[in-house]
Amino acid sequence: MNAMTEAAVIRQHLIDPEICIRCNTCEATCPIGAITHDDRNYVVKADVCNGCMACISPCPTGSIDNWRTMPATRAYPVEEQLLWDELPPELTPEQLAEAGVATDAQAEAAVPVLAQAPAAAAATLAEAPFNSAAYGATTPPWSAAHAYTNLYPPKKPTTATVVGNINCTESGFASETHHVVLDFGSMPFPVLEGQSIGIIPPGVDANGKPHVARQYSVASPRNGERPGYNNVALTVKRVTEDHQGRPVRGVASNYVCDLKVGDTVQVVGPFGHSFLMPNHPRSHIVMICTGTGSAPMRAMTEWRRRLRKSGRFEGGKLMLFFGARTPQELPYFGPLQTLPKDFIDINLAFSRQPDQPRRYVQDLMRERAADLAALLKDSHTHFYVCGLKSMEEGVVLALRDVAEQAGLPWDTLGPVLKAEGRLHLETY
Repeated sequence: MNAMTEAAVIRQHLIDPEICIRCNTCEATCPIGAITHDDRNYVVKADVCNGCMACISPCPTGSIDNWRTMPATRAYPVEEQLLWDELPPELTPEQLAEAGVATDAQAEAAVPVLAQAPAAAAATLAEAPFNSAAYGATTPPWSAAHAYTNLYPPKKPTTATVVGNINCTESGFASETHHVVLDFGSMPFPVLEGQSIGIIPPGVDANGKPHVARQYSVASPRNGERPGYNNVALTVKRVTEDHQGRPVRGVASNYVCDLKVGDTVQVVGPFGHSFLMPNHPRSHIVMICTGTGSAPMRAMTEWRRRLRKSGRFEGGKLMLFFGARTPQELPYFGPLQTLPKDFIDINLAFSRQPDQPRRYVQDLMRERAADLAALLKDSHTHFYVCGLKSMEEGVVLALRDVAEQAGLPWDTLGPVLKAEGRLHLETY
């Protein structure tokens, strides 16, 4: 956009506050820090955004893909965007003309001319020591099934009924994660493994505004938590403290964890069109996750398990790297132990075990370097990373190290994994 500013008219990048579900994907993806937020809106800094489009595809709702032709001197400031409840309309040609924008400049700005953006983005990436997000794919695997998205936007949510809610971590401990099953009855709600949905908590926030939807990955396979039923499962951790350990009460997480069978909830979505599993028989899936990032991995694993049980899947390896502070905090720990070793290769890392050194998923990845290197060399292998944002860089660096130790230059392999939809990052 800097080039546009010099031409006195810009195509300003804006986020639609009515559709945005505040999942932080855009801010986490933006390579130059052009996106920021408060407790109300996510917004784009007009003087920083270079139009590289890195944030467009990862956005699950499409709320990020909004543009307005503006006189450069009248670009909407961040402070104003943070107060919006809806996007302002496009300025008319007459209004632009009154602001001194020539007709030919209007026509030029109407087309998102971003000729200098790729070079600018490349320069930015070259300057950064390591940008793990740059390797995340924005396209699905070639054999993925078609994903339906945004069937129920925030203005037109649908209703689901709670048909199950259990604590899927060990009871008796402060940390608590629930496995919640929602049934949609006769309302169409097709989802694929790796997609997410949003739940709107009832009530209003501190400003008197209705709560916005909270996004959760689907933990069940495409044919339902119960095969043949129109239902989905979620993995939801009860939030009782913030990242600094200070006590808080998460509005959405506690609402979902306290739901009773028979309760109804407002649901939006489904979201996500790239974090999808491959379907071709020889595809290998490497899953790397922490905490509730296990939800999409459970969905993929369960779909493969059902295919294998039915005799419809023969090849393809499953390899899981799963991290938690303790075994008691690891969701689905019990069911994981029952899966056959010839079906899935499970590697568990615990970082807060008494009298034990801290181990993280990237440590286990380095220990299994020989096996991962073989999978990196196989074009049928797809990698999925889901969990806290803090794990992302360590995981991608571990992949890079494993590749280079095996004689696979990361400068070549990393972009190939991204371009072929084989490395997917979903962190929060």
